[in-house]
Amino acid sequence: MLQLTKRTEYGLIALTHLAEIEGETASVREIAERFSLPKRLLAEVLKDLCRGSLVLSQRGATGGYSLAMPAKEVSLGHVVSLLEGRPTITSCESMGSYESGGCTLEPSCPIRSPIQRLQTGIWNLLQQTSLKDLTEDASTPAPARRSFTQ
Repeated sequence: MLQLTKRTEYGLIALTHLAEIEGETASVREIAERFSLPKRLLAEVLKDLCRGSLVLSQRGATGGYSLAMPAKEVSLGHVVSLLEGRPTITSCESMGSYESGGCTLEPSCPIRSPIQRLQTGIWNLLQQTSLKDLTEDASTPAPARRSFTQ
């Protein structure tokens, strides 16, 4: 089953926090303590997000991290691909067997096309969902704008 890594989960938690305090900075310690996250791993994730130009780092006593762009411009797909690469659903996809011709079932595989459509749909959903979408009130229904057939 598709499952995000802890690195990506922690990155998304940190990014949603930074989106909620937009315009301010938050330290690794502040985020780690607020959400009970391991400080060392969170620091590594934030460094990767900084290298990927999603967050800005400010040194000093009042330093910390802040979003590098508005939350509505940050797609979950960008975050996921930055922290773990494009997600896969089947083991043969994750090993690159389709592209390399290593899948012996490919000529007769009954699930290849449906699985590829699912994967494309999930990827499109991640690309169309912004960080701002994650921070919006959960009681407000999201508009029906996403489709797995795109």
